[in-house]
Amino acid sequence: MKDQFDQHIKVVQQAVEQIPALEAMADRLIACFNTGGRLYLVGNGGSAADAQHIAAELIGRFKVKRKALPAVALTTDTSTLTAISNDWEYEYVFARQVEALVTSGDILWALSVSGTSPNVLRAVETARKIGASVIGFTGKSGDPLANASDIVFRADHTDSDRVQEAHLLAYHLICDKVEKHFATCE
Repeated sequence: MKDQFDQHIKVVQQAVEQIPALEAMADRLIACFNTGGRLYLVGNGGSAADAQHIAAELIGRFKVKRKALPAVALTTDTSTLTAISNDWEYEYVFARQVEALVTSGDILWALSVSGTSPNVLRAVETARKIGASVIGFTGKSGDPLANASDIVFRADHTDSDRVQEAHLLAYHLICDKVEKHFATCE
């Protein structure tokens, strides 16, 4: 367990170097929401749970009361997920939703520890064709997602638990900055 804590601390210390990217992500979200845009989130497994967590923080509240912000996790509609997976392929499970819902004023936030999930990358490709901005969260080996994103946060590890721990901290920092902005606007 001591080794696990040491790895965690090292990943978090390395994440500090990416604060400018996190601030840029928060600023982009603020601008998006200020112009009537929406945030859509995608991810598989633990990243799907993170997508839902982020949406909940923005729609509900993180720490203070403020207006609800439009965030949608595309991981939650089981009828849509199963229909697309059955009628198309699982690779299109998010891309079809992006095609139907996302506009050029929106942001797609893609989470993939490996950065190589075909369904996440297909969604990113679709969002980029629409003209939406893309925020990427990935791990050390996540070149495909990192290269396809406008702004990326990359946890410096390959194990999903260490990567997701860093992702959790990073997206809470983003939610905090976004929330503080909108709390002061009321």
